[in-house]
Amino acid sequence: MRTEARRTPTHPLPAVCEAVNPARLLDTAVRLIARPSPTGAAGAVADELAAILTADGFAVERPVAGHPAAPAVVARLSSGRPGRTLQFNAHLDTVHLPFAPPQVVGDRLTGSGAADMKGGLAAAVEAMRAVRDAGGLAAGDLLLTAHDLHESPWGDGSQLDALIAAGHVGRAVLLPEYFNAALPVVGRGGFTWAATVRRPGPPVHEVYRPDEPSVIAVGAELVTRLGRLDAELARSNDPLAGAASAFVGTVQSGSIYNEFPQTCRLEGTRRWLPGTRFADADREFRGLCATLAAETGAAIEVETRLMRDAFRLDTADPFVGVFQSAYAGLVGERLPIGGKPFVDDGNSFWSSAGIPAITHGPTAGGAHTTAEWVNTDDLVRVARLYALVATMYCPFGGDS
Repeated sequence: MRTEARRTPTHPLPAVCEAVNPARLLDTAVRLIARPSPTGAAGAVADELAAILTADGFAVERPVAGHPAAPAVVARLSSGRPGRTLQFNAHLDTVHLPFAPPQVVGDRLTGSGAADMKGGLAAAVEAMRAVRDAGGLAAGDLLLTAHDLHESPWGDGSQLDALIAAGHVGRAVLLPEYFNAALPVVGRGGFTWAATVRRPGPPVHEVYRPDEPSVIAVGAELVTRLGRLDAELARSNDPLAGAASAFVGTVQSGSIYNEFPQTCRLEGTRRWLPGTRFADADREFRGLCATLAAETGAAIEVETRLMRDAFRLDTADPFVGVFQSAYAGLVGERLPIGGKPFVDDGNSFWSSAGIPAITHGPTAGGAHTTAEWVNTDDLVRVARLYALVATMYCPFGGDS
């Protein structure tokens, strides 16, 4: 998703924002993008990030978090005084497409993960440096976490889930994903699904077809029933997040025009709003398939994979007020309230631990393609914003 660049300030910047070093930030982004990191194999970029942070003087931990092929990266900046912990969180992995190396062309940095989300991660790292260099953390802590296993369908979010369960969390979290058009306060949850309709016999010429269910006919009926479910779900509509849905994206069966096939495979997504949980939607979907199988005599094998559960952000939380004040101080206006157009790690922080999460990152485009790009000027803006939010949020109150 492409987002619009934000206006730059015309007034003097706070010292912590002046401490952001654009050249250092860009170098970090280039180094991260230069390490290929398809989901499940992000070990090299995790090692690179750990080396960068260690060289910068931060204490770095490498919790395995259930994924020894690419241990996570955890770094902390502590003031040594009681206060809140603000977390910056990012995923290190990219979708499984041909690798594109980093390249700077004008005000754009391109390459695999430039938009999603190594550019944003580099901005968060630079924000930590700026806070440290400016001595801007009067109290509290900054926590940075980075992990693998984010992108579906290759990842399942389990490494982040393990980090959360192990207590590698703050009082609030910022996620530099490629969205900045609004302050997202609600988002849908979703899972991907695959249903394989199967009959007992092998594929045969259609003139010899046995007295067995047509897997294509059963697949077509499944499409019809999911269409009815989708229409029913559409009545559950959030003005910001949109509607719950049941979607069919692919149907595959047979290998030639006159074959009576043995299987028909369908794939799609199921999305829901806060108030419904993954377990509820999963049970409903499996029940629909089981009923159809019982009625037709075909076997239907169902696979579901959770993307993330639904998300909501309480606009009365102090974190929201601090973020909006910092944003307005830099840009001159507050962000409008909106919905989150995709699922991201903020959904996991909220659904698993009740932690307020704000997704806000640089202007970027081409995510999940081989033509990713991020605006280098906007990386600087994001780093300044994150640094300013940290200095405003961390000193007040405790982590309880």
